[in-house]
Amino acid sequence: MEAGLVQILEGALLAAGEPLSVQRMTLLFEENERPSKEDIRAAIKLVEERCEDRGYELVQVASGYRFQVRQDLATWVGRLWQERPARYSRALMETLSLIAYRQPITRGEIEEIRGVAVSTNIIKTLLEREWVRVVGHRDVPGRPAMYATTRQFLDYFNLKSLDQLPPLAEIKELDNLSGELALEVPEQLSDLDADGQQEGGGVASQPDTEEKAAAALDDDQPQLEDADDVEQDSPKD
Repeated sequence: MEAGLVQILEGALLAAGEPLSVQRMTLLFEENERPSKEDIRAAIKLVEERCEDRGYELVQVASGYRFQVRQDLATWVGRLWQERPARYSRALMETLSLIAYRQPITRGEIEEIRGVAVSTNIIKTLLEREWVRVVGHRDVPGRPAMYATTRQFLDYFNLKSLDQLPPLAEIKELDNLSGELALEVPEQLSDLDADGQQEGGGVASQPDTEEKAAAALDDDQPQLEDADDVEQDSPKD
């Protein structure tokens, strides 16, 4: 049964097109033949070992396990597509970073740290990508929405949890964060927020995360005013 279980899981992971949790893998089987979660995890370990000499690997992200091409092969595999992926704008990277490191956070708080208004297109893009979500409203006049990252954010960046984010205080240039997290998106999203190249994450566990984020951004980043990223007339939350 062990070899059969490994093959079943391999086939399911290839066919799923999305991460599979251990619980979901158990549902592949009828109740009277359902393996234990321990058996599933042991089989997953064998699947992982069988990928060691292959061009793809089994990785665990927040939603479960999935097959993906090894990152060191991206240069060659990326040539299968003619379009070059566009990079996010600096403004979107800063906004996403602040949400990830200081969540839950309101749009007004992001604007206070960055020193400029947050474009509606930036928030719209992050919500449409399902990288952030509204997790509540601040109990202050106007009840502004509070944003936090999602499980999809963790999955996209190959993270199991927010604890795996690089310490923001160690990132001297925010542009380097794109390298840390491979911040690239398909070309069709570039017109939403670009410089011509264009069940969820929780609160980061470190108690001093907010202080690190504020210090790193305030000390190392200039106060930006970019006509493409700032809505001069848009009200703050």
